Amino acid sequence: MVQMLDEDGAVDPWHRRVRRHRRHLPLWQELPLLLVVAFCLAVLIRTFLLQAFFIPSGSMEDTLLIGDRVLVNKVVYDVREPARGEVVVFRGTDRWVAQEAPVPTTNFLGRVGRTLGDLVGISRPGEKDFIKRVIGVPGDRVWCCDEGRVVVNGVPLDERSYVSEDSPIELPPNARECRSRQFTEVVVPPGQIFVMGDHRLVSQDARCQGPVPIDNVVGRAFMIVWPSQRWATLPVPQSFADLPQPEAAPARPVPVDPDPVGGVVLLLPVTAALRRSRAFGATAPHRAT
Repeated sequence: MVQMLDEDGAVDPWHRRVRRHRRHLPLWQELPLLLVVAFCLAVLIRTFLLQAFFIPSGSMEDTLLIGDRVLVNKVVYDVREPARGEVVVFRGTDRWVAQEAPVPTTNFLGRVGRTLGDLVGISRPGEKDFIKRVIGVPGDRVWCCDEGRVVVNGVPLDERSYVSEDSPIELPPNARECRSRQFTEVVVPPGQIFVMGDHRLVSQDARCQGPVPIDNVVGRAFMIVWPSQRWATLPVPQSFADLPQPEAAPARPVPVDPDPVGGVVLLLPVTAALRRSRAFGATAPHRAT
């Protein structure tokens, strides 16, 4: 075995030889390389693990304010489904209308900045990105109101800890707009969730825009990271802890006409509607593009 000797005649270890012959990059070459590596890591983290989202509207006040940035876990729902009470970011279906118009960028530098921001997840959201709270999961029966409260599987929710300003209860329900607090019972279809904003007076949500496919959920918002004085976690409110499972939920009672003939007439359309609901629930949801 041939061993290399240094200038003093001692054995020259291989790592000393490598260190001696390795070239050191000057700072002006090393800094851009480090920036490229950091950018690639940010893109990978944004794509697979975490992403920061900007809050553009007041639909989640006072939990989230306009200008807040939240950190979203994008892998949690790869191992489980969304749970009631969690705040989620999702892509709206064709029925969902953006509450804030996206700000157009006209100059070249602005477009480049928006593209880079999209890659690392620090830009404004797209017009089909929404953030709401999960109220019902597949199979849940959700309606309002019981003494002004939203009911899930027969249990009224105490929402005082997170609902800042509710919709007026005296307005009649309207399936096309979310102005009223009242809405008819919804049986959440398989593979979908029923979501609502915490600021019910201004939030356009599942009350009038329909449930959201779980496939459209980007991830769970679990922390406010900016501004620094607003730093806080987004836990599940305690009021969701004692809700029964969907299979244990009783159906909402249907008023019975005292006249037997009238009662039969009333029950026929109800039975037909339930059959259509089951048939719809058995259909697999399509992924929105």
